[in-house]
Amino acid sequence: MRWQTSAVLAVLLALVGGFYYVYEVRWAADRELAESRKGRVFGAEAADVTALELKRPDDTVTATRDGDAWRLTSPVSARGNRGTVDETLTTIMTARIDREIDPAPASLAEFGLDKPSAQVTLTLKDGRRVGIDLGAKSPTGVWVYAREHDKPAVFVLSDSVLRDATRPVADFRDRTILAFDRAGVTGVDIVSGGETIAIEAADGRWRITRPAALPADTTEMNDLLEKLATAQVKEFVAEAPPSRAPYGLDRPVRVSVHTGKDKDRATRTLLVGRVDAEKKGVYAMREGESSVLLLPEEVGKLVPRNVAAIRNKQLVEFDREKITRVQLESPKGTVTLAREQDRWAITAPQALPADQVEAGALLARVAELRAQGFLSDDASGISRWVGRPSVKVTLTQQDGTATTVVLAPSSERRGGQPSAYAAVAGKGPVVLVDARALEELGRSVNDLRDHTLFSGLEPKDVKRVRLRVGGQTAVLERRGDADWTMVEPTKGAARATRVEDMLYTVRALRWKEIVAPGGEDAAKYGLDAPTMDIVLLRDDGGELAHLTVGQRDGERVYVRTGASQTIYAVDASALGPEPKIPDDLKA
Repeated sequence: MRWQTSAVLAVLLALVGGFYYVYEVRWAADRELAESRKGRVFGAEAADVTALELKRPDDTVTATRDGDAWRLTSPVSARGNRGTVDETLTTIMTARIDREIDPAPASLAEFGLDKPSAQVTLTLKDGRRVGIDLGAKSPTGVWVYAREHDKPAVFVLSDSVLRDATRPVADFRDRTILAFDRAGVTGVDIVSGGETIAIEAADGRWRITRPAALPADTTEMNDLLEKLATAQVKEFVAEAPPSRAPYGLDRPVRVSVHTGKDKDRATRTLLVGRVDAEKKGVYAMREGESSVLLLPEEVGKLVPRNVAAIRNKQLVEFDREKITRVQLESPKGTVTLAREQDRWAITAPQALPADQVEAGALLARVAELRAQGFLSDDASGISRWVGRPSVKVTLTQQDGTATTVVLAPSSERRGGQPSAYAAVAGKGPVVLVDARALEELGRSVNDLRDHTLFSGLEPKDVKRVRLRVGGQTAVLERRGDADWTMVEPTKGAARATRVEDMLYTVRALRWKEIVAPGGEDAAKYGLDAPTMDIVLLRDDGGELAHLTVGQRDGERVYVRTGASQTIYAVDASALGPEPKIPDDLKA
């Protein structure tokens, strides 16, 4: 091939490649945009619109773009509901002409366009104003008659355009109660009855700084802010009413939420009025706006009216994981628990295994002590109200520091329920708490000790079971992980589910009462002639558990374990009925 031919082919290839690049790459986006706009009334995009006007027979809604948001300028001046405005605008801008009905109608009345249901006007970035008139619906109700402004042709669009263009004014209004950055809140001021409560955020917690320095209830503060940021206005009640008194807004509670600090500090304020029980709401206004709003009633309930309502009501705060020792004194005696390798044990009045659930619940009950009322903020009131405590709980931490909580009965009542006095010894405050705390914290050694009959028993470790019921004995052996075989009184496959149920039942047994610590009066409890005897053995023949069952007495059944003489009462329903040998155990 001569060099001239090669050069020509190279030029042609370059031209083809250039055409492909321009057509398929550079022009592809433009072609796609043109294709997407085909048949649409408007060639612009929703992002090109800076203002939207919806003129209806009874009102006119006007919204102007304000950065990333929208603002209503008529019929009221208010924040716009971005979601609703954007949705309406998208419906209008993407509306496609289904078909042209009449290029030059003699009468617009035939299509309801002499008195339009809605006139939509859009202002674009370049200053142009475009729009459409929407008339009556077609006989099928699926389409609406429309025409562009200043153009005669009548065509039909989807009725969704008319639906969105005639939404109620309230739909276009922002129903957010207060617009603020939840994560950026640095403080809240509440003015009620002439008193100002200032609350500041620090390290994820809240503190009252005015009128006194006190810890605030972090949970309640977070709930209040969460509700203000996420709850929605129920109803727009009135615009610039001649008097605010009917709504309790002539002397409102002022809630000011501050975000940022120093020169970046911004404040949003909500005025809270009276509760409307019939409407299940509370009246409010945003400062700087003239609209009376109806908010969900829970918003009003969360707004504190005084310091006592928002201060931290938890009597004592501590990290449960750092508590290593608990000493409990009550009318039921003195009990000491110590944490050993993440497990609790009773060390006094005698060494006993502790019930891990009960030990944890004891700490939880102390942590949950909440003030129903404050009697003194320091230790000055302790001698008066808790001078003779009936319950005393001392918590010792890893570093050796100890905190003691004292409680005493009280004749006072809160909410119609009895209360008790409680205080942090030597420090305060002194408060009223639910009277049930006296019983819940007044635990005996038997309440706190481990009630499990066979602590640490694992059914998977059991390789052999010897069961005696009513003079009949059955011996069962494990085969593999889940299969069981009966070797006495007959040989054959055993019902594995029935055997496993029995093992788990034995493991779960908990005693309700020690009825005879030394095994005295065994005949009284039917243990001189047991009704059932279960022995669980390891692979090497060692005994894992031995349960002897005596007399059943209503909801109780008396049992003994291993070689111990102690007789316990257990829940009869937990033990279940005695199996029939061998019928209930055969596969």
